[in-house]
Amino acid sequence: MASFAGSKSAASDPGTKAVLPVLFTISLVHMLNDSMQAVVPALYTILEESLNLSLVQVGWIGFMLNMTSSVMQPVVGAYSDRRSRPSMLPIGMGLSLIGMVGIAFAPQFWYLLIAVVFIGLGSAIFHPEGSRVVYFAAGGKRGFAQSVYQVGGNAGSSLAPLMTVFIFVPLGQFGAIWGTLFAGFAIAVLLGLLPWYKRKLAEWEETRKVSAAGKAGSTLIEKMSHPRVKFAMGMLVFLVFARSWYHAGISSFYQFFLKEHYGLTTQQAQIPVFLFLAAGVLGTYFGGVLADRFGLKNMIVFSIGGAAPIALILPHLPLFWVYPVITVLGFVVLSGFSVSVVYAQFLMPANVGMASGLTTGLAFGMGAIGGVALGKAADVFGLPDVMLFCSFLPLVGLFALMLPSDRAK
Repeated sequence: MASFAGSKSAASDPGTKAVLPVLFTISLVHMLNDSMQAVVPALYTILEESLNLSLVQVGWIGFMLNMTSSVMQPVVGAYSDRRSRPSMLPIGMGLSLIGMVGIAFAPQFWYLLIAVVFIGLGSAIFHPEGSRVVYFAAGGKRGFAQSVYQVGGNAGSSLAPLMTVFIFVPLGQFGAIWGTLFAGFAIAVLLGLLPWYKRKLAEWEETRKVSAAGKAGSTLIEKMSHPRVKFAMGMLVFLVFARSWYHAGISSFYQFFLKEHYGLTTQQAQIPVFLFLAAGVLGTYFGGVLADRFGLKNMIVFSIGGAAPIALILPHLPLFWVYPVITVLGFVVLSGFSVSVVYAQFLMPANVGMASGLTTGLAFGMGAIGGVALGKAADVFGLPDVMLFCSFLPLVGLFALMLPSDRAK
């Protein structure tokens, strides 16, 4: 399949430098945002006992969180591509704050779902705008910049097992109130970032108006409607969809498998899950850095397809080997996380918000369906069979070989 490399519109000017203070700031906010999302899966075992939930209800909680935070992202991204509002960033955090309070005081399952929706909507508003901030601050290092941003998010997600051990086991469901501190701090940081973002957004809008009147604008529109672009985006969303199914299986249900299969306590079962998520933080960073050197497509193939043999042996290992193997697995699987976003932006340079929403949003929302399906399957067939099924999902990554190259030939 032909390469799309060489388009000036798809890459930043290599002579420009990344704006590191902005990247680190938005990465910090991303960590705080995803820490609030991480409160929900961190509370699964606590909520199962306090509200007497079944595993399928646990799956529905994850479904509502991911569907609202993910499916709405392309919608928000498409809107902000036309009419971006910097104030959407603190507004999104405000909705998440409301959700944190709701979880802490939810008396039953349905109230809990409503609170989770607020957190999901807040996240859906934040992510496309956050990705646009990264796009403006990236300079000529798109892979590196997106990795810094995603490392913040993955670091926040990896806190879930630690929050379970140190906050939710001692405090129970009410411990979710600590999430309001994350939201308040994030709003304060974003208010300091808004002047820079408004200035860059104004420059970008002016550039788009000039491009739309000339040949460059026509070239972008023509490229976006090209059948190869549509095929590549469809394939990319499918791959991220499969990866999110597997990620849901490990992050949401592997802790139950560890308790049932190995006889671990709730606190002990958090350790392998934490290793998986924490190694994913490192994988996210190095994946983006390596993608700048070796290519976006190559890293996507490595991250999903390369994880297949490790995933296949994980359910059959003695407990001693679970810890190192799941650490390597987390590194490999998440090494393509930020790369997928950059590849989507490479394909759709005129629609940065929508590209980000499709890869970090819609695909994960589709993966949320997997969370419900896995929860139901666990109730019916048992966790060992579900974990065995999940181990085959990374084999889907071999389809990444069909993606067009992003490297100049």
